[in-house]
Amino acid sequence: MMLIAAGWISFLLLAGGLALDHTVTSIVTRNFDEQLGYMLTGMIGSAEIGPDGEVFFIRPLGDQRFLEPNSGLYWQIRAKGHEDFPSRSLWDRSLVVPAGHFDAQPHVYDSDQFPGEPLRVMERSIILPGSDTQWMFTVAASRRDLNDQIKVIRSILVYSFVVLGFGLLLMAGMQTWYGLFPLRHVRRAIQKLRTTGASRVTDPLPREVAPLVEELNALLAHTERQAEEARTHAGNLAHALKTPLTVVMNAATAKSPDLADTVIREAAVMRRQVDHHLARARAVGRRAVGQSRADVWPSLEAVLRAVERLYEQTRFDLDGNRDVVVALEKQDLEEILGNLIENAAKYGGGSVFVTVDAARSERFCEIWIEDDGLGIPEAERIRIFDRGARLDTGKPGTGLGLAIVRDVVEIYGGTVELDESEDLGGLLVKLRLPRATG
Repeated sequence: MMLIAAGWISFLLLAGGLALDHTVTSIVTRNFDEQLGYMLTGMIGSAEIGPDGEVFFIRPLGDQRFLEPNSGLYWQIRAKGHEDFPSRSLWDRSLVVPAGHFDAQPHVYDSDQFPGEPLRVMERSIILPGSDTQWMFTVAASRRDLNDQIKVIRSILVYSFVVLGFGLLLMAGMQTWYGLFPLRHVRRAIQKLRTTGASRVTDPLPREVAPLVEELNALLAHTERQAEEARTHAGNLAHALKTPLTVVMNAATAKSPDLADTVIREAAVMRRQVDHHLARARAVGRRAVGQSRADVWPSLEAVLRAVERLYEQTRFDLDGNRDVVVALEKQDLEEILGNLIENAAKYGGGSVFVTVDAARSERFCEIWIEDDGLGIPEAERIRIFDRGARLDTGKPGTGLGLAIVRDVVEIYGGTVELDESEDLGGLLVKLRLPRATG
């Protein structure tokens, strides 16, 4: 920031200084030329043609320097076929005027014809009354005074712009230091997080860094959620593997004759659990990139075909919006629906009714899964989502299905709630999943 500020300040001061130098130099030079113009006009107004055809002044010019030799102010009148009429200040010198041209208006230029004395020359061609001769009136002045004025002005400009530049750089440095000072508070707050084990930045910080602190706290919260999800996944997997391992150990200890079949069966269960939890871990990553999409209706039909083979006596009905697309991975959506529909068939009385997009929400798709079983008491509807919680221990299962459903749904930003079915009288599961955008 300081290098950029120094570069821009230097560039702008240099450009501004050059422009100001050109402007001021032009003004001073123009004023100098106006003085020469006044003298030239006075010469022309005082000049007349004498009886012998030569030019003379009817009144002397007012500036005393025209009478002092080498004074730095000179005039001269020249015409072809006539002797030069010079000022006394020229003494033994004469002004060299280019011949062969006619200047109807004053013509001004610089000249170095006098060694060591640069001149500013103004000339004009005049035909005086009573004469057909073209007279060249010339007035010249030393540029020493003009150059000295320009030198003084430039020194003042350089000094002023150097002081201004240092002042601007100092101000930019102070502004940068003061503007970035709140970041030092953030650094100390983060250091405090690391040393004290705090989970949030709670120290009062300047308003300028409040958005940064909010994003930092949000990142910390996100990291905590990921760690909690990881712990939950590990706990779910451990709980799921515990029962099959116990069965295998008991069969091995008792030297059961069907030990091989038991090992194969329970190993298959454990493999399914491992695959499931790996899929849930991938769901977290897919949720993070925000590219998951799944058509609800085809996934429901696939799940129903699989569950119908297991519960041939159960009647399954499917209704609702066939075009809904949700922001979930297809494999995760089918696993969620499979868990819920299988539970409905397992614990229901023979009828399962699934409604897609029941609430018609803009952001979420609600899928209602109803059965005609005994339902779940209202006091137990929260506890049933805990890992390992089971209300009916007479039927096979690990008590892990609803907990896994809730975890995966929440990974994608959805919710799952339990209620009582008004139509079938059993359990109503309200599954809210975010719609896919774009």
